[in-house]
Amino acid sequence: MTGRYRVTVTVQGRPLMHGWWGSEATARRKFVAWIGEHGSRPGARVTLTDEETGETLTEWPDPG
Repeated sequence: MTGRYRVTVTVQGRPLMHGWWGSEATARRKFVAWIGEHGSRPGARVTLTDEETGETLTEWPDPG
């Protein structure tokens, strides 16, 4: 079974990796970690989504 919270990394609009966690706190830690691991790639974007509601909880970089 997949978790409720999904973290996705895209690079220049193409999916690079994603993961699902049942705990929002765990997903948020992974979100921050993946920014550190992949944030220096040109065109990188990291998104945390609540799969139950469809809501984007946070994005990096901030779409402003």
